[in-house]
Amino acid sequence: MGGEFVLRKPRNGIKCRRFDRCNTMRQTETELFSEETRERRRGRRRSFFLDMIIFFRPCFSNFLFLSLFILSSSSSSVLSTETEYLSPRNQTLRPLEELNKLKAINQHLRKINKPSVKTIHSPDGDIIDCVLSHQQPAFDHPRLRGQKPLDPPERPSGHNSRGLRPKSFQLWRMEGETCPEGTVPIRRTKQEDILRANSVSAFGKKLRHFRRDTSSNGHEHAVGYVSGEKYFGAKASINVWAPQVQNQYEFSLSQIWIISGSFGNDLNTIEAGWQVSPELYGDNYPRFFTYWTNDAYQATGCYNLLCSGFVQTNSQIAIGAAISPSSSFKGGQFDITLLIWKDPKHGNWWLEFGSGILVGYWPSFLFTHLREHASMVQYGGEVVNSSPFGAHTSTQMGSGHFAEDGFTKASYFRNIQVVDWDNNLVPSPNLRVLADHPNCYDIQGGSNKAWGNYFYYGGPGKNPKCP
Repeated sequence: MGGEFVLRKPRNGIKCRRFDRCNTMRQTETELFSEETRERRRGRRRSFFLDMIIFFRPCFSNFLFLSLFILSSSSSSVLSTETEYLSPRNQTLRPLEELNKLKAINQHLRKINKPSVKTIHSPDGDIIDCVLSHQQPAFDHPRLRGQKPLDPPERPSGHNSRGLRPKSFQLWRMEGETCPEGTVPIRRTKQEDILRANSVSAFGKKLRHFRRDTSSNGHEHAVGYVSGEKYFGAKASINVWAPQVQNQYEFSLSQIWIISGSFGNDLNTIEAGWQVSPELYGDNYPRFFTYWTNDAYQATGCYNLLCSGFVQTNSQIAIGAAISPSSSFKGGQFDITLLIWKDPKHGNWWLEFGSGILVGYWPSFLFTHLREHASMVQYGGEVVNSSPFGAHTSTQMGSGHFAEDGFTKASYFRNIQVVDWDNNLVPSPNLRVLADHPNCYDIQGGSNKAWGNYFYYGGPGKNPKCP
């Protein structure tokens, strides 16, 4: 009698007459049954995880690319977090982690994308939601909950109304679409917008950096600035370009900074201007933006309306929307005029665009030092240099041309002014200029009757003189 036959007989109901043989057969049968069961379970597990991997393959590729980039970055805190996904111990957990990440993203989207009374589809792919003004993200803040936007404040004396009308400068309005009165236009945030960021908590925030530091997280500047007095606002006209940005993790911007506090953990800033940021917006359009922080870009503040803070009052301008037209080399020049000032009555910091168009305000309670006044004002350009492949980035600042190239070729700030203690607009006194890396991006100042205080600035980044 063969071994195979003996093992099958008990399973077919044939009794075993000898105890020791029967016991051996039952034991052997049990072992085979256990082994078959384990094999079936292993097969089901392999099938389940194969299905999950196929289902999440697009997310895996994005996640792997993001992790590889972060491995090459200089941020050790981000590195230690993201590289956990690459360890063998965590390979089988990635589908669950990915699901949790998508859940967190969707929760954040529900928080910042408010119900709209009208939706507008922009030619550039943006979706603009017309949200009731008292339901915008700012009013999620405990200090503002249940309130409504404030009435317009008193303008600084010496302010004129010459400037650009807003209807001609943003793509979403090119086809005549507008938001109803009583609403504010808000660029809708999509899932892919947050997926481009390092994390949900990092979305909509600048990396931490400090003033004109030549090695601070790759942030490089060419700026004009005033300091040493008490400042209550600033104004300038900035021409708009569409600089080339080398990769998704860099940006190029031109803006006004209102600054107070030390350049440590208590730095307060208010910022507004235009920027090209593929990571934040997913394209290379120049976009109108705002920013604020009260702790040196650590935990507080954000771009535009991506957190509770800035209160928008205007129904015709979408913060974060694309600007059109932009300036062209040896061609037409297009500039925007921005004024930021502190309301003498309520202490809030207001933003005005162009010819007397109020955009909104930053409530004074958002800040510590800026509750009183600014100690410095900066104007100019900033880029992020991630040093791709070990070389300086080719991301352009401004037009991508050096200051010496002048009008129609280089970028400029003109009619540079500050607001003094008595709410007067005056020419910026003792305006100084400084470039972190003048062989990469430079700046040259001047003054005349037509433009008042001005400067040209910018550059191509990587070039034979830029290491």
